[in-house]
Amino acid sequence: MTTFRMLGFTALCLALYGALATGAQVTERVDAWAMFRGSSALWGVSEIQLPKSLRLRWSYQAKDSIESSAAIVDGTVYVGSMDSSLYAINLATGMVRWQYQTAGPVEESSPCVNSGVVYVGDLSGILHAVDAATGKARWTFKAGDEIKSSPNWDGNRIYFGSYDQNVYCVSAATGTLVWRYATEGPVHCTPAIDKGKIYISGCDENFRAIDAVSGKQLYALPLGAYAGASATVRDDQAYVGTFGNEVLGIDLKRRMVRWTYKHPTRNFPFYSSAALTGDRVVLGGRDKIVHCLERSTGKAVWTFSTQARVESSPLIVGNRVFAGSNDGILYELDLATGKKIWGFTAGAPLSASPAAAQGALVIGSQDGVLYCFGN
Repeated sequence: MTTFRMLGFTALCLALYGALATGAQVTERVDAWAMFRGSSALWGVSEIQLPKSLRLRWSYQAKDSIESSAAIVDGTVYVGSMDSSLYAINLATGMVRWQYQTAGPVEESSPCVNSGVVYVGDLSGILHAVDAATGKARWTFKAGDEIKSSPNWDGNRIYFGSYDQNVYCVSAATGTLVWRYATEGPVHCTPAIDKGKIYISGCDENFRAIDAVSGKQLYALPLGAYAGASATVRDDQAYVGTFGNEVLGIDLKRRMVRWTYKHPTRNFPFYSSAALTGDRVVLGGRDKIVHCLERSTGKAVWTFSTQARVESSPLIVGNRVFAGSNDGILYELDLATGKKIWGFTAGAPLSASPAAAQGALVIGSQDGVLYCFGN
């Protein structure tokens, strides 16, 4: 190897090492939706192209409710069900590739797929690591209470919360405990990861920043109410809705709340996690409304009324917003105006969040049906 090429190779290695050492966010694959909200910072945005007009490609009937949001990787859909199963389903055909039996029902914990392994939590408090190709168990980790949090990953570590009031960090390869951080309430949310920090919005009414390597708390901010939603992080800002009927915009550098949004007349909790673009924050409320806010000010851009609670976390694809509602309808809205473009009526409430990859959109319903839309 010439001196020039050797120097270039060395520089590349140093750059990669620096990114890992500082916890810089890994760019997710554009053609995959590998975890809850699609990225480690939980943006809820897909860069793929969806057909202009969606049609139902297939549906699959599980034995119980699907409130887990799907992951889509390499032509396979991975989703958990309250029938105590993790499913791997062919994205093109809707045929089951394998079914893995969990120790308890999989409720809201959504699969996270990384390096050929699927991670998901269940209500018996067990985090499962399953081989993505075969459906065989790699390892399991037992927390002290149920896991509704979706696993997230950074480097060779998996992060998740439990109702035993802890945030856990375990080895992705072995499931060995690296650290755990004790909060003062159940950890329902999925941890957001950005620049070497873990962010959680908790049932103890605090927003916390935790060092991803050591598990030490860096700081905490009062939310004014408990939160079931996960925080979304971008450009040193975080956004989260609470059971105090508010959405908060948080400045992570200044460690303070920048703005607060509250609907002028309908005061209901926010359970949905936000989808985030460069200038918009979109989330659902238990007031039966999808809300679109300005990122910089928190002012409402538009609202769209459904017929029931919106606990599903919206998905943004280009200038299109997709959100499920407990009225059983999957809505497609125009991101600029909030006007309805399309809707699909399922047979039961849609509290799971939509996922999109490889030209398809997937969402589960509370009657156990998984729907796939595409060409």
